[in-house]
Amino acid sequence: MVRIAFILFFAISLTSFSDYEKSPYVIILGTAQDGGAPHAACEKVCCLNKWSNPNLHKKVSSIGIVDPESNEVWMIDATPDFAEQLHLLTNNNQRALKGIFITHAHIGHYTGLIHLGREVMGSKNTVVNVMPKMEEFLRNNGPWSQLVKLNNITLKGLKNNETVQLNSKLSITPFKVPHRDEFSETVGFRIDGPSKSLIFIPDIDKWNKWQIDIIDIVENSDYSILDGTFYDINELPGRDMSEIPHPFIIETMRLFKNSDKKDSIYFIHLNHTNPALNKDSVEHKKVIYNGFNISEFGQMLKL
Repeated sequence: MVRIAFILFFAISLTSFSDYEKSPYVIILGTAQDGGAPHAACEKVCCLNKWSNPNLHKKVSSIGIVDPESNEVWMIDATPDFAEQLHLLTNNNQRALKGIFITHAHIGHYTGLIHLGREVMGSKNTVVNVMPKMEEFLRNNGPWSQLVKLNNITLKGLKNNETVQLNSKLSITPFKVPHRDEFSETVGFRIDGPSKSLIFIPDIDKWNKWQIDIIDIVENSDYSILDGTFYDINELPGRDMSEIPHPFIIETMRLFKNSDKKDSIYFIHLNHTNPALNKDSVEHKKVIYNGFNISEFGQMLKL
């Protein structure tokens, strides 16, 4: 917990603690792709030094919404690192988890729900907000269906572009994005607070596959937390990158090269092979030098 406290202090060093005691904010709960870092069975340079140093571990991509005044919190995506992420988000159970929002049915984004079951938390009617296909998947496939049957979770349906009011100060809106939708649709979320808005798109195919212009989305948001899975096409030698067509970080940076809003862009969901995951890498430094950001665990963005 000492490490977490240090990260939180560093993340809000430019803003007084009192600001975050009163105003809602988003907190980064994880920054890595579904498998985290180090990645299972990876003995390459990207993971080798991480195995023996827990301080270098990167948790799976997730964010939380916090209202300090009402002591309410919401989580977006339930990852394999759910236990520690929930602990941080609820401040050791001092804040009430009011609900979980799921982007899609890839393992890094929903499998943490298993912690709500009777083998672990045995939670009572935790609200899980999902799109129609995601709801159908959870209801009809074990072990997730058991969570529904035992009332560990209560599924609440979402609709594309339909805003959900979280409380008097906060709202969230899902919007569909193109991605590999084997078991469910995929969505991003827009979060609106008292003074600022935030876009969260951890998983998407190439920007030009989306009928909506990402430039317009970013221009009309205060923060944009975007898919940064891969840095460039050279990251996975021998792998057909068309099978995993995420927008490369260098493509997004090129797209927003002359934008006044590039400093509002935070890359997230970085694959374990992504050199930008390492703060000392040339690629990470290049992202920062060019005016963009890499999301950091514990980082807070005021709403």
